[in-house]
Amino acid sequence: MFEVSNERFEELASSALAALPPELAAQIENLVVLVDDQAEGRSLFGLYEGVPLTKRSPISYSAVLPDRITLYQMTICRNCASEEEVMAQIQKTVIHEVAHHFGISDPRLEELGWA
Repeated sequence: MFEVSNERFEELASSALAALPPELAAQIENLVVLVDDQAEGRSLFGLYEGVPLTKRSPISYSAVLPDRITLYQMTICRNCASEEEVMAQIQKTVIHEVAHHFGISDPRLEELGWA
């Protein structure tokens, strides 16, 4: 287990978001990224909650709260032995959850090596 402060974890998460390709980042709509300790009752690195872009329409998607990606700091840190590993896991998790925002399923992410 490698511990990082909450502030440092948030910095690493911000860096992972900033590292997304600009053409991809420009397509993200109504999304917030949060950090929590761990998922209740589950061992997750991250969780996407919302309506994927592929399921939205002007009729069914208006005046809604932002989609959420939650990164679980304790779970990520528990599975890492260095800050470099924490950063790599945050990057992989951000890419995985942003992919869900774009409507990409877990089976497809497994095929691509991002599960």
